[in-house]
Amino acid sequence: MIEITIGSLEEQIIKFLRKTYPVTTAELSQKLRVSRREIEWILHKFQVKGIVKLEPLPDITYVRLLRNDFLFVGPKQQRKIMKQATDTKKEENGGYEGIMYS
Repeated sequence: MIEITIGSLEEQIIKFLRKTYPVTTAELSQKLRVSRREIEWILHKFQVKGIVKLEPLPDITYVRLLRNDFLFVGPKQQRKIMKQATDTKKEENGGYEGIMYS
């Protein structure tokens, strides 16, 4: 299982590759609005890890997704869990948030 951080450029690339095939590096950079150099750098990292395969031709480079076992993790999931935990505390107190008398 490969962990990808939610909200990162890596997540956007993986999700785009899942939806669209065949795709070139130029199409990726255009759709994600990121420089082609940055896309190629991330794809090179993915190729070293065995996630994608780059198929260079004389004028364009095609990208093929090799794996499909991704786990998207990150701060958004943590916030969701924390929000659920704080909501249960309000219910335990009876939900009364009025003036406190002594």
